[in-house]
Amino acid sequence: MKSNDHADLSRQVADLALRLGKGEIYALGQLFDLTAPRMLRFAQTLTRNREDAEDALQAAMIRLAQNPKRFGSANHPWPYFMQVLRNETLKLIGKRRPAQALTQQVPLPIEDPADAEFAECRHQIKQAIEHLPPEQAEVVVLKIWEGMTFAEIAVVLKESPNTAASRYRYALSKLSRSLERVAEDLLYE
Repeated sequence: MKSNDHADLSRQVADLALRLGKGEIYALGQLFDLTAPRMLRFAQTLTRNREDAEDALQAAMIRLAQNPKRFGSANHPWPYFMQVLRNETLKLIGKRRPAQALTQQVPLPIEDPADAEFAECRHQIKQAIEHLPPEQAEVVVLKIWEGMTFAEIAVVLKESPNTAASRYRYALSKLSRSLERVAEDLLYE
């Protein structure tokens, strides 16, 4: 996501948060329409399961509907909403799979390439992301696909910006090492 797109999304979410905080309940539906694909991608990064991600998103939307004034008064509504979703997702994981770690499948948040020659490359990238620790995978999703700053990611994770940046650097380093062969294959085709 480009920086400009992220700023526009943040402004739209902030506007809807203000409207929701003022009692305009239909703003909740507009918020869902605007953010659902992104929110599902993030929740699925944590749950490793589409159905659980949908349940977590529904729980987050209910949470916002129950306390719209708090959402409306948040300093940074978009990261706040992501934080609510993350909290609901972690609660859901704890209830459904208390003994199971987050080690299953991470979705690759890019569209399928039309060209079949990239299928193996896609598979290797997906495997590399799946092998990242969940804390690193979620930072990659928030940074690369959501275009968030480390300060915004820190709000979502309830960590410091330095922690978010460190997780991102570690993730990129691991991805770089594990995808070195894929990059070479692409360069020499």
